[in-house]
Amino acid sequence: MVQEAMFYKRLENNKVQCLLCSHYCVISPDKRGICRVRENQEGVLNTLNYRKLIAANIDPIEKKPLFHFYPGSQSYSIAAMGCNFRCLHCQNWSISQLSSDKKIGGEFISPERIVQHAQESGCLSISYTYTEPTIYYETALEISQLARQVGLKNIFVTNGYISLDALNHIAPYLDAANIDLKAMSDTFYRKVCGARLKPVLDRIKQYYELRIWIEITTLIIPGYNDGDDELGEIAQFIVDIDKGIPWHISAFYPTYKLNDTPPTPVSTLQRAYKIGKDKGLHYVYEGNVGEGENTLCPSCGKTIISRKYFSTNNKIKNSKCPFCGEKIGGIGMSGENNTNQ
Repeated sequence: MVQEAMFYKRLENNKVQCLLCSHYCVISPDKRGICRVRENQEGVLNTLNYRKLIAANIDPIEKKPLFHFYPGSQSYSIAAMGCNFRCLHCQNWSISQLSSDKKIGGEFISPERIVQHAQESGCLSISYTYTEPTIYYETALEISQLARQVGLKNIFVTNGYISLDALNHIAPYLDAANIDLKAMSDTFYRKVCGARLKPVLDRIKQYYELRIWIEITTLIIPGYNDGDDELGEIAQFIVDIDKGIPWHISAFYPTYKLNDTPPTPVSTLQRAYKIGKDKGLHYVYEGNVGEGENTLCPSCGKTIISRKYFSTNNKIKNSKCPFCGEKIGGIGMSGENNTNQ
């Protein structure tokens, strides 16, 4: 289903400029933007993946990953085809990376039906994930508005490249986001992702200022972004915003166009963890290795949430450490409130 896109302006000679993300693509007639799902049709920018889902699953909230947003709950997770990045290491490249003429796959599903599915499955939230939610913005906006009406939470799992205006518009319906901060190098972003660093940094700050709960993820790729200085810069950037923002440092495994790059050693994650803690971050997590995912009280150091393969044992009471009474950052952190039982 084709729908006129939000956030664009008409230019001379039937060209248009998309204002949805920080690429700000200028698109000639019959051409598509970098995302490959927004097309200029006779001077009108249309979105080609409107209400067309390529994936819908019930996931643990920890899979997003969000460890400080209703831990132990489930999230109804959806995606449409396309992406505004060209990451060489994309895990979901088969649905995110499109050629300029590739057919947009997926199944037409109304926002009402998606919200109904989420409710019937006992989920506490809807996550816009797997591909970049910005590129199916109109669909996500409609669903998030309906979800808010029935008490469901809304989550973006995102690369942080949405435009300022687009984020401001959907912010009233967003409750949380996991944002990738892939590196602190503009060269990395240009060569590995086909994007730029500064818009991501600006948007992370904007999410925080809009009082949307955020957690940051960095996938550590050997030889690309695993140096002590760069990891320290990422940790310091987060600390400068709020040292209570969780930082997820995840292990890379060879995939897509980086098949010749080795997996991330556990020792690298441990080194990154120490860097993050030394910088003053309260919550640092090691991902994709089956350990290092427990939540420790930043005051007394005791385990207050233990995690194993998305199973959680949450000891937090009234959002406080049960051992020392320290306030634990997050939303819906008390263990007795977040299960779907």
